Amino acid sequence: MKKKIKIHFWDYVAITIGAIIMAIGIGVFLVDAKVVPGGASGLAMAIHYLSGNKIPVGLMIWLINVPLYIWGIKELGKRFGVRTFYGFTISSFFIDFFRGDIPGFSHLRLQDSAVVQNLMHQDFLFLVIISGTLVGVGVGIIFKFKGTTAGSDIVAAIMQKHYGIKPGQAMMITDFIVITFAGLVIHFEHLSPDKPALILTFYAFFLLFISTRIIDLIIDGFDYARMATIISEKADDISEMIIKDFSRGATALKSRGLYKNIEREVIVTVVTLKEVGRLTDAVQEIDPDAFVVIYNVHEVLGEGFRRRI
Repeated sequence: MKKKIKIHFWDYVAITIGAIIMAIGIGVFLVDAKVVPGGASGLAMAIHYLSGNKIPVGLMIWLINVPLYIWGIKELGKRFGVRTFYGFTISSFFIDFFRGDIPGFSHLRLQDSAVVQNLMHQDFLFLVIISGTLVGVGVGIIFKFKGTTAGSDIVAAIMQKHYGIKPGQAMMITDFIVITFAGLVIHFEHLSPDKPALILTFYAFFLLFISTRIIDLIIDGFDYARMATIISEKADDISEMIIKDFSRGATALKSRGLYKNIEREVIVTVVTLKEVGRLTDAVQEIDPDAFVVIYNVHEVLGEGFRRRI
């Protein structure tokens, strides 16, 4: 029990570190540059611009995510649990903290530092690359330790459930809409006199490409999937859980245990790296005595998996 609590503690520490890195990328580099990252963060930035910079970005992200979080729990159960709420809350806090929008910390305003200002006016492309890297690393760490930043993650999961749209496609659609909307806001509000809104929109899509690739790298490393072999007396219940909760296929193999000379089914399935923790937790909840072996998988071709290029 103590070991489990200790593991959870370090998971939350890692999620906090990821949230800080992500917050620096968004709050310090992107907001004033008017390059929108998509998702709830991008929508919050657009509303921040429409309010005349009066509504803090972090607060707006949190206000957008709370109803999405409640909707996600209602539609999908406890899949989006405490770590999701903690993830988007702590990242929202640090965005406003570093921007000096938290009462008592108005002196911080890291976005006004000489380094950031120099990049914004002298090397804008490098600023976008730095911010995309920070956002990608931050979100990747959060995902790696079983947290999420809510937003488009929840929308994608619900769209998959009701309309059968793949999560990756749903997130692309959501991000495209948000970035386009933000670009229109910047254009019609004349918020960037030195750079056309269309150029900033192109930068936003470039940012999205950088951050998503780095998220993949942080989560996947060189091994982006795992194969699980599960031996359990409750094979049917576990198979149903894999198909229903993970939208993954599974194969049942007839086997005979040599130690007790008992015939049973062995379940074999392949999941992404960020799903491994959820899978082992779910299996243990169904059958605490289940025997689970996880293997590295370097190439997976088929439904639900991308081909590494």
